[in-house]
Amino acid sequence: MNWIIRSTKIVKLHTNLYEVIKPIWEGLSDYDWVLTDLDFMSDDEIPINFDRDYFVLNNEEFETLYQSRTQIIWGIISAVPTNTQLDLNLISNLSAEDEKAWKPNEFLIEESFLEIVAYDSGYTIVKFKDEKLSNQFKEYFQDQAIDLQNFNNKYIN
Repeated sequence: MNWIIRSTKIVKLHTNLYEVIKPIWEGLSDYDWVLTDLDFMSDDEIPINFDRDYFVLNNEEFETLYQSRTQIIWGIISAVPTNTQLDLNLISNLSAEDEKAWKPNEFLIEESFLEIVAYDSGYTIVKFKDEKLSNQFKEYFQDQAIDLQNFNNKYIN
C-alpha cells in the first residue's frame, strides 16, 4: 500500500495535488491535513505560504489547495483524523529527506491515514493505511504507480 510515481502519462503533473489525489478524493473528507517542509508554486490564493514551517488545515482549507493549480515541488502532506493531537514540534522539524520516507509502511507522521512525500518534482511517494483507497489509487495510475519496495529493491538497495 506504498507507491511511488516518478513520471506518468496518466496525469499532466504528478506534483499537482489535484492530479495525485483525484482518484481517492471522495474517501478523504473526514481528515485534517498536515503540510510541512514545503516548496511549492502557485498563482492561486491558497491557505499556505512560506512564512511558517508547517500548516494544519481542516478539510475545507485543504480543498481550496486541492482545487488550486498548486505544484508541490517538495514536502510532506499527511491526512490525519480530524482533531488529532499532534506533536507540532516534531512536525516542524520533519524533512522529506528522512530515509524513513523511502521505507514501506513507515510514516513520518505516525497519525497519518495517507502520507504523500514529494521530492524535487522528481518523485512522489504515496503511502496508505487504507487498502481500499490504495487499490483505487493503483487502479487509476496502473503501472505508473510503482510498488515502493520493488522500486527500492531495483534502484536503492
